[in-house]
Amino acid sequence: MTLDELNPGDLVYAATDIINDGGIPDLAADALIASPGTRGVILKIGHLEEDPERTLYLVRFEGPELVLGPPTGCWAEELTTEAA
Repeated sequence: MTLDELNPGDLVYAATDIINDGGIPDLAADALIASPGTRGVILKIGHLEEDPERTLYLVRFEGPELVLGPPTGCWAEELTTEAA
């Protein structure tokens, strides 16, 4: 299965370190949100108005004790459908 075939509610995994770029106000600007292999669930799939050709995924990744973290915007290259 590829990312193009996914829908909200589907599971994905971080392919790279996902770092807060300052867009999540309750976390430090350089906080690690997910390391490679961290499981997450897609909340929404969309595009930025400035770059409609590129897909943006809103994902919540599992944190300690399997609690879902904050919604995080991710590009396709930051995600995978394969567990590490």
